[in-house]
Amino acid sequence: MPLFMRSFTLPAALSSRVAPWLATAYTGALLLLLPLTPLFASLLFGRWKYLRDYAGFVRKMRIHIGALREGPALHYFEDVMGRASGVPADITGSCVQCGNCCMDKRCVFLEPINDGRYQCGIYHSPFRRLSNCGSFPLNAHDLAR
Repeated sequence: MPLFMRSFTLPAALSSRVAPWLATAYTGALLLLLPLTPLFASLLFGRWKYLRDYAGFVRKMRIHIGALREGPALHYFEDVMGRASGVPADITGSCVQCGNCCMDKRCVFLEPINDGRYQCGIYHSPFRRLSNCGSFPLNAHDLAR
């Protein structure tokens, strides 16, 4: 487990009880801070296009938050911070850039490149590693997607 994740892990017993509350609090906080998210994202990732297209980013962020509520936020707090067992020791294959792992193409940072292919707009940011994306794939469910 990377060093930066060790400081963020929760004991499994605590994670299963606290994770639903944390997921709800997280998505609720994102909704409350929605008007400021283009500014925060631009500052955090150094991509000023989020601020330049303020209305578009806020619209995409609403979709992103809706997708987070369908399971990825809970997955993060239960599995990533709780460090779920069943993490594959060896992963084979390669990315085909379909975007399905990015909340079924609803991630606000996913960018189309061409011919139905996508790329992560914040892939090289050190902050991405602290997210659900930085731990992907974590278990069989992640791999199946």
